[in-house]
Parts: sequence; C-alpha cells; structure tokens
Amino acid sequence: MIVSIRNEHLAIEFATKGAELKSIVGIDSSVNYMWRGDAQFWGKFSPVLFPIVGALKENTYEYQGQKYTLPRHGFARDMEFEHELISATEIAFKLKHTEETLKIYPFQFELTLCYRLRGASLQCTYQVVNPSDQTMLFSIGGHPAFAAPLHGEGTYTDYYLEFNNDDELTFHHIEDNLISDQTTTIELKDKMLPLKHELFYGDALVFKNLKSNHIRLLNTKNYKGLNFHFEGFPYFGIWAAIDADFVCLEPWCGIADGVNHNQHLTEKEGIEKLSAGETWERSWEVCCF
Repeated sequence: MIVSIRNEHLAIEFATKGAELKSIVGIDSSVNYMWRGDAQFWGKFSPVLFPIVGALKENTYEYQGQKYTLPRHGFARDMEFEHELISATEIAFKLKHTEETLKIYPFQFELTLCYRLRGASLQCTYQVVNPSDQTMLFSIGGHPAFAAPLHGEGTYTDYYLEFNNDDELTFHHIEDNLISDQTTTIELKDKMLPLKHELFYGDALVFKNLKSNHIRLLNTKNYKGLNFHFEGFPYFGIWAAIDADFVCLEPWCGIADGVNHNQHLTEKEGIEKLSAGETWERSWEVCCF
C-alpha cells in the first residue's frame, strides 16, 4: 500500500511494507530526489535496518545459550507496518514483535518510524520502545538511496559528496558481507568525494570514525542537490549497486559482524542496549534544493 504526505515544497510517498520511503518530489521542479528502484540493479529505495545492521557471521548469533538466525539487515524491511497519518505533513509507521519474530529475535519491541515535513526538509525519526522486563539488544540504521544524476541531468561522475568535518575518509573493507580489519584512506580535496561507480565495486564504504554529521550531494552542472544531516549515529555507510545511478547515505547505530566475531549478541560491536520500559530515539534529515 502506498501512502503520502506533502506541503508546498515536497511530495513524499511511502510503502507500508517496510515503512519504506519511496520518493521525494519537488513540487515546483518535479525532480524526484530518490532512486527509481530499478530491480535490474537494486529494487529497494530506503529500507530500515532492524534489528541488525549488515550481516551476521554465518547469519547466526547466540543469546543466552541459544542460536538464532537472522537475514542481512534484519526483518523489519520486509514486514507490513501499521500507519497513522498524524497530519498532512506527518506520518508514523509502527511495528511490534510477533510470535514469528520472537522465534528468530527473542525480544519484545515496539518500533516506530515517524516522518515529518518541515519546509523543504524531510525528517525521519526512529523510536524503539522496550515493553518487556528484560534488557533489549538491537541495532538500527537507515539506507536511503538518492538519485545521481537528478532528473537525468548530467552523469554520475558530475556528482560529488561534500563533508562538513572530514578532510580524509578511512573506510573498512567488507569481506563476505563481514567487516574486515583492512582499511583504505581517501584524501579529500576541499572535503569533497567525487562519485564514480568504481568506488563501490568492493561493496559499501563503512566508516567507524566519521567526523562529519552533515553531507551534501552536489553536482557540477546545476544547483540541484540535497543536504543530509544526522546526529548520534556512530557508524556510517556509503553504497551503490554496481554501475547504478544512485548513492546511499546510511547512518547506523550498529554494524555488521567482524570477520573474527564470536557470534555472541551481547559482545557484538555497536549493539544498543535498552533497559526495560525505556525509549530510544535517533533522527536523520534530508533538505532538498
């Protein structure tokens, strides 16, 4: 099911499956800032990663002496969310644990994705509630794919990312979907990373020490672009499918298992721990121009 919100600047569409953001269209320009979802390359648009980010070693983890299996990025992106249209410019999607989720993830949870339009900006807030009497362990992250080029103007290599606080980028390599200790450092000129398809031939660029909390997607042909702002996410990924015309900007609270991880969930790098009855929130925001 497709639902929408809008204001005088932007029209937004979502799928209730996965609470997935599908399009951000400028009212005046008709420019869609999101990837078109071509299944030949990658058929998704902006999946939510929950209750894990990335892959588990052998797709398996151990908790309290039992082993469980979870697919890469978890299950929320493939589940149907309930939704509530709060106003013409705000919508909330909700997902709760079920008997089926408890078989593969033994924690009760209430997950809400709230999207709010504010002028030419869209804010996405992740809220996790622990309704149980035990500590909840989870990871969560965003995966929005933005079009490059926008509206078919220019080519992929006309586009670049501009970071507000980084002069170099050190990323971890991915080995069989897991995080390796091997790193590569890219020196940035004027804090800019030119886009080229070859950047992502080895999978995502995974950052554990990104200093920036603001990234701009810009190009050399016109003034169309976007500002992406995020706070409180200790990990970040940048990715595109091979030779596809998009770039994903991915703020994460959590990360894939390391190649040498012991598979114990309590010892997983980046795992969030939420006490009984507590609420956890993080937000990212995209401003389009």
